[in-house]
Amino acid sequence: MRPPRLLPNATLGGKASSREFLSQGWYVANEQTLLLGILLAVTGNILISISLNLQKYSHLRLTQRTTQKPCYRSKLWWCGIILMGIGEIGNFAAYGFAPVTVVAPLGSVAVIGSAVIAVLFLKENFRSESILGGTVTLAGTFLLVTFAPHVTQKVTARTIQSNLVSWQFLIYMIVEIITFCILLYFYKRREAKHIVVLLTMVALLVSLTIISVKAVAAMLTFSVKGNMQLTYPIFYLMLILMALTCVFQVKFLNQATEIYGSAAVIPLNYVLSTLSSILAGAIFYQEFQGADILSGFMFLFGSSLTFIGVFIITRNRSKEHLTTFYIDCGHIPGKKKSSTIQPDLNNPSYGSLYKESASLKTPTKE
Repeated sequence: MRPPRLLPNATLGGKASSREFLSQGWYVANEQTLLLGILLAVTGNILISISLNLQKYSHLRLTQRTTQKPCYRSKLWWCGIILMGIGEIGNFAAYGFAPVTVVAPLGSVAVIGSAVIAVLFLKENFRSESILGGTVTLAGTFLLVTFAPHVTQKVTARTIQSNLVSWQFLIYMIVEIITFCILLYFYKRREAKHIVVLLTMVALLVSLTIISVKAVAAMLTFSVKGNMQLTYPIFYLMLILMALTCVFQVKFLNQATEIYGSAAVIPLNYVLSTLSSILAGAIFYQEFQGADILSGFMFLFGSSLTFIGVFIITRNRSKEHLTTFYIDCGHIPGKKKSSTIQPDLNNPSYGSLYKESASLKTPTKE
């Protein structure tokens, strides 16, 4: 495939001197287009974080009612769903204007936004780890956006067809299919439902989703501008691939959340999915073409900071909900204990009664 044409330094005028730390191959060919993609991604992720907290607040309000009703009858819950849809549309549109390696890591904005909104509006416990994690994540986001490949490519139907038969993508697909089949075998036959197995399968599907999403978004963008791309069969192939991979992603991700909880799933899923997205963009769309060593190193360093920041923000969040008293089922009036109570591995106690002394209870042997 012919590499994209870049604007010479002279077109950047006085701005070139402030970007001497970047290689010539990473200059922005169209700064306004790139900025629009970044703004769409950031806005979309902020709306998603608001949506998640609205849905959570709606569920909390429903549980406090004397007469329970389904969540879909709550106006607040529907507001959250609508905001979720708008946010996802913003993320989708961002891939039509900015490279994958810029848009994909910006998912950390949703994590930061959720933590801030939960403290301000849901009155969750304020934690110093959130400030530290948010600061580290913002620093990493700034670095990876600054040093990410800013080459503007014309992703047309012909470009996608050419990239699908490139040798590097064929090798990548063979390795990914073999890896996914091995993991699926252990998942189905051996019932290996470890969090790494589940989220690795999600990440492998994410790479295909990202490729198809950017292809569909870019072809729609060119079609709106007057260069019709919807007449090519590759558009509908990518649309079907996008839908199928999204469905199976949700399946494995929901199962991981049910087994391990969102506090464990969110950071690991973010890291694996972001790495998979960056790799897909680098191999299929060749977004790292022309990168120098310094820019590549700083991009990887920024990505690492976002990963660390997300882990810090989400660390121990699930334990906050365990601070209220809980009842030892061996002391419930009218109930007889039928089996030994299993202790929490991270807590030496077996349970305590509400408004009871702080002394620990030892289980009775049967």
